[in-house]
Amino acid sequence: MNLVTAHDYAWIRTSPLFLHMMESGYSLTLIRGWAPNDVLHAMQAEPRGTGEGTAGLIAADDAHRAESDYDYWDESYVAGAFSTSGPRDDWTLVLGFDGGLGIVDACARRLSKGGRVVAHSANGGKPIHLFHWFEDGELRTTFEEPSARDGNAPDQLVPLLREVGFPLTPEGRLEESAPDVDRKAATLALAERLTGIRVTESLLQEATYALGLVPEQPGEEWTGVVIDITDAHGERLHREWTYEEIATASDRAREEADAPVVVTYNEPPAMGHPERGPGE
Repeated sequence: MNLVTAHDYAWIRTSPLFLHMMESGYSLTLIRGWAPNDVLHAMQAEPRGTGEGTAGLIAADDAHRAESDYDYWDESYVAGAFSTSGPRDDWTLVLGFDGGLGIVDACARRLSKGGRVVAHSANGGKPIHLFHWFEDGELRTTFEEPSARDGNAPDQLVPLLREVGFPLTPEGRLEESAPDVDRKAATLALAERLTGIRVTESLLQEATYALGLVPEQPGEEWTGVVIDITDAHGERLHREWTYEEIATASDRAREEADAPVVVTYNEPPAMGHPERGPGE
């Protein structure tokens, strides 16, 4: 039985490799039952040969960024994939220094058909750390904060979340009296519980990666905007706008901005010359 906890991943805080992952932004995805090149093909990645260890992966990604003249808005990146074996299954591990973009949702659903996909990421510098568990084509559980989960089965992992160290109640709410935990270490432990794959610094550094250039993904269509804010006093503002409402307001504002400006001017009476009344 796998009893790994956050304590088993304490090494990440003294690892130069993991520090680079956190600073640059990364995504690490484990896919069951797919070969590395097949995963890269599903990601629409252009083959870029192989790279020896994370040094080779980083060098290939740096070379791509130099080719694109370090365009800040270019979200393409070089991903590396290699095979690794768990207690019962073979997995492909995909690592990308991609700012936390990760494998797109539709691709992850496809790759999880009849299997499982587990991913975690950080967006580099900003405090956004995501976790995703896909099973048989469905997003079962996803979260940024483990007490605020989403997906088709958001509560299914609560027992595992508690076991690896997350401070949650049996109902899955934040346990304020529980000691805090290194949440990134706990996330890696959770991924191991779901895959059987122990991620170590040497595993990442010594693998031979199949490399692929992942293209920019088209932006997702949006249907509306939700603002949901709770202030320090517990007062909540919740407002939803549909795409049609926003488009109508935008068109109205554009019409008002394009309308001709009419300036009226009332000339004041001349100084020192009082107005004369009738007959004066």
